[in-house]
Amino acid sequence: MRKMPAGRSARERESRQGCTPRQRPIALVELIITAALALSTVVAVTAVSIGIARAEVAGDVAKGASLPFAIALSIALLLTAMSGVTAIAVAAPWWRR
Repeated sequence: MRKMPAGRSARERESRQGCTPRQRPIALVELIITAALALSTVVAVTAVSIGIARAEVAGDVAKGASLPFAIALSIALLLTAMSGVTAIAVAAPWWRR
């Protein structure tokens, strides 16, 4: 293995090896991720809406069979509460110790 002369600095060695590939700005990456998250949320809401329409839950509630609606509402409220707790935990400065 060949030794580098002692007089060369690390900067000179890096410049001889070539430039590192250009990185994308963080804001652009965050924008792409946010758009992908928004699109996936729209797709999920559409799928759930179609599922509810095909299951005729609203029609069953009108007829008096409200158990499926109560179960779905309980799960929705649980998920909403979990997302609220997550948002509070992320925003709270005392959490990041």
